[in-house]
Amino acid sequence: MRLYIALLLTFLSSLSMAQNAFTVNVRDMKTKEPVIGSVAIVVGTSIGNGADTSGLITLTGIPNGRQVLHYKALGYSDKYDTLSFPLPFSNTPVVYLENQDEEMEEVVVSSTRSSRTIQDIPTRIELIGGDELGEKSNMKPGDIRMVLSESTGIQTLQTSATSGNTGIRIQGMDGRYTQILKDGFPLYAGFSSGLGLLQTPPLDLKRVEIIKGASSTLYGGGAIAGLINLISKTPTTSRELNFLVNGTTAGGLDVNGYYGQRFGKVGLTVYAAYDANAAYAPDNTVFTAIPRYDRYTLNPKLFLYLNANTDLSFGINTAFETRLGGDKNYINGERNSLHTYYEDNRTQRISSQVEFKHRFATGELDIKNSIDHFNRIINMPAYTFDGTQISTFSEISYSTRRKHLEWVIGGNYFTDAFSELKFTATPLRNYQINTAGVFIQNTWDISKRVVMETGLRSDYVAKYGLALLPRASILYKVNSALSTRLGGGLGYKSPSIFTEESERISYRNVLPVSTDSNKLERSYGGNWDVNYKTSIAGEKVRLSINQLFFYTHLDDPLMLFPYAANTYLFENVRGHIDALGTETNIKIRYRDFQLFLGYTFTHSHLHEEGAITETPLTPRHHTNSVLMYEVQGKFKVGLEAYYYSRQRLGDGTYGRDYWLCGFMAEKAWKKISLYINFENILDSRQTRFGSIYTGSTTSPQFQDIYAPLDGFVMNGGVKLKL
Repeated sequence: MRLYIALLLTFLSSLSMAQNAFTVNVRDMKTKEPVIGSVAIVVGTSIGNGADTSGLITLTGIPNGRQVLHYKALGYSDKYDTLSFPLPFSNTPVVYLENQDEEMEEVVVSSTRSSRTIQDIPTRIELIGGDELGEKSNMKPGDIRMVLSESTGIQTLQTSATSGNTGIRIQGMDGRYTQILKDGFPLYAGFSSGLGLLQTPPLDLKRVEIIKGASSTLYGGGAIAGLINLISKTPTTSRELNFLVNGTTAGGLDVNGYYGQRFGKVGLTVYAAYDANAAYAPDNTVFTAIPRYDRYTLNPKLFLYLNANTDLSFGINTAFETRLGGDKNYINGERNSLHTYYEDNRTQRISSQVEFKHRFATGELDIKNSIDHFNRIINMPAYTFDGTQISTFSEISYSTRRKHLEWVIGGNYFTDAFSELKFTATPLRNYQINTAGVFIQNTWDISKRVVMETGLRSDYVAKYGLALLPRASILYKVNSALSTRLGGGLGYKSPSIFTEESERISYRNVLPVSTDSNKLERSYGGNWDVNYKTSIAGEKVRLSINQLFFYTHLDDPLMLFPYAANTYLFENVRGHIDALGTETNIKIRYRDFQLFLGYTFTHSHLHEEGAITETPLTPRHHTNSVLMYEVQGKFKVGLEAYYYSRQRLGDGTYGRDYWLCGFMAEKAWKKISLYINFENILDSRQTRFGSIYTGSTTSPQFQDIYAPLDGFVMNGGVKLKL
């Protein structure tokens, strides 16, 4: 018996000596920070473990001999290492993993004019990349409304019941407080903003960059609520030739084409489109939910690569459109004394962009200029409006980067001239606003974890005076999984008759803005967000969460009030608007499934001489959810649902809450793909909730539009890549 016990003890002793413990520290190759959530596995065994908050992984029970260790983590390249156990050392080795996070995280954004990727910029920026743009173009290929309206915290708002003109709101602020750029050029401001979203197609865009909150330091007045920069595609050595043909059950047709290619020192991109729709009114509604329109778009751009350090580009954007909405019987030719109401819009947009870039050893010089000509004619019963806006933008800037510091300095000059033909007794609203500004921005890597961005702009607005616009943001990387940003700044907006309020009445009887009685609207605001990403269930599920808190304070808001003799006058309110709230974004990925969840809470109020009034057309609660299943390059299917809580209307009443639900599917082959989309399956539309007008059909007084008017619409088409 004693012999058996001795043999057993000897066996257990040898077995325990054949089992080894091993501790390793896993860190990011670039930042040297611990990679929380990383995993180490002994290949061919069930031995494995995850890292703690300091990046340490401890493995036990490793057999003697040569073993292969597999290290992996969400967003990093896998790494393998071969070790012989027992190990000849006792210290804790460090293993570095190379960050290969999602492609969008590696994009160098241009809206902040720095040469940093999105994860290294203190300013909070949201990106809508090429894949998502492609999905949204399936739903509405003629314009970018769908691209923006389905983003958390952004609301596209129809400003005309019959012609479909649309504005945009960010975080509860009126559309005029959002600046829309294309490749850094302010092409959609003032008079031209009412139809800007409807005349901007997504097919030639590479991505969309969105900054929420005050962004006036680099781009001047108007970016109080935020900034949207539409980044165009650029030519590559391999040819890109894409076509899209789309049709809808509401009588819509879109035919779009894009070509881009570089030939040595010359590159070319061309976008051309024809978009049209028949007059459409669902069920027995009297007025058009979608007007009859025809639009032609042509955007060519030439790129000259003069040498390794010098680039020159020339671009032209054009859009020509006729748009007729109103009484569907009148539009369809049944014109009599009962069917006389119409709204006829005719627009022409021609704009040029020139940009010169030269790279030095330590920096880059950027010179740009744009000229924008926009004409719009509105014809309605007993009313005609014919106005032209000519605006220019010129800028010179220089950026330089050292090891821990990056500087951007520059100056720009804006001109905005509007003139109209006189058809009514209302005084002409002609104006000219010239603005000269200088700016400086610094980005400082205080440490590996902390980055600060500060900026200062000074604008002189002719007839309105000086505006100083400081701004600051800070990024703190707690570790590879957790980061937070805090930022804020000042903004301003020059007074103008072109607002959502005046757009709703087609500028009829709106008196001119007075430089004597009106003044700049000024604002300050800030936001704070926390971003967390990790993997769970053995890295099968990837999770990212972003929580944002925002606040904007606007002094002396410009508002439209009834005046004498049935006219309207813009006045600066003696008070302020407070807009505050939160945004929550959650993204979950499991194999080929992706789930996006978003929630926006907005509390926006006007404070005027002791009275507090809720801001019209701002839902207190808004949710967005999208479930996608995609086999890359082969097939995708998606479900989406959006909820809007009730909204206060301009007359003090409230609209009702509603849901928007949709379904889309796309099948792709090498050079062709077919898609189908079911939009607003529940047929949620305002004309089902109640009447959208008062008075007679020949002289209607339209109410605020807070919900869709077109209802359930199907569309489908084909995309070609040649």
